[in-house]
Amino acid sequence: MATAKSTKSKAPQETGPAPFNRDEELAAYRMMLLIRRFEEKAGQMYGMGLIGGFCHLYIGQEAVVVGMQMAMEEGDQFITGYRDHGHMLACGMSANGVMAELTGRRGGYSKGKGGSMHMFSVEKQFFGGHGIVGAQVSLGTGLGFANRYKKNGKVSLAFFGDGAANQGQVYESFNMAALWKLPVVYIIENNRYAMGTAVTRASSQTDFSKRGASFDIPGEQVDGMDVRAVREASARALEHARTGQGPYILEMQTYRYRGHSMSDPAKYRSKEEVQKMRNEHDPIEQVRNRLLAGGFVSEDDLKKIDAEVRVIVQESAEFAQNDPEPDASELWTDIVR
Repeated sequence: MATAKSTKSKAPQETGPAPFNRDEELAAYRMMLLIRRFEEKAGQMYGMGLIGGFCHLYIGQEAVVVGMQMAMEEGDQFITGYRDHGHMLACGMSANGVMAELTGRRGGYSKGKGGSMHMFSVEKQFFGGHGIVGAQVSLGTGLGFANRYKKNGKVSLAFFGDGAANQGQVYESFNMAALWKLPVVYIIENNRYAMGTAVTRASSQTDFSKRGASFDIPGEQVDGMDVRAVREASARALEHARTGQGPYILEMQTYRYRGHSMSDPAKYRSKEEVQKMRNEHDPIEQVRNRLLAGGFVSEDDLKKIDAEVRVIVQESAEFAQNDPEPDASELWTDIVR
């Protein structure tokens, strides 16, 4: 009699993640701080009317993309949804180019025509930025198929949220990736509220690491507020995909401090809940505290890093306000017929 297959869903490791050395802690701190300060400035500029359309901030979730980036190899691809500014910066895209796209200027990554949700950089292997919920999962699977076809040893990292995890095309993608053992890592950024509905009200299965069980895709839950845990789990997942074993699912248990978008007052949760997460689980403060406790840096050293980051962000804001808007003739360029 055949025995039932395991779902291969793994619980978070109780022993805790492997520690970072000084350089790793500092690199993670600097990048997460850059994302945080950039997003704060973007929110400010949106409030001033300098950024139009939708704007989804990544504040609180910085450890997810930074930890993933620390584990990936050069040539691996990133693709995500519309909460994408942090992913771009982590990929090495310039703050000037990202902010200029937010304000619709020529120097933006999509020449001022894509805005917050539609930026790309083939040079940095960043494939968007997508406004259609869940669309990036199918496209990311396609990137994985291309990697397998080319036998280039690269892995596609497809990021999506707990809300997108309920989309039908996600499961079509899971089936295809598992069937052909495509090198794809699916990162579910579970920030608990999707567009404004708690996962407990919207999902019958709230353990998102098990979403690939019927396709025999292994998965695990990860503390998405601890950059060390993210890097460690990411390394396992990337190794699995890169060595021909097929796709892997990482449920990053994270939290966004702001609303779904700038137009969302987030009244579906209490201020006390948000403050508790900030006080007890903030990803940047965790690294900051470890740096100080370990004697790696002084308070003055951290203030210097913060000052350097603020200069980068301020310069990007000034560039994004002074760079010219695209010429009207750009309406007819970059169109696939």
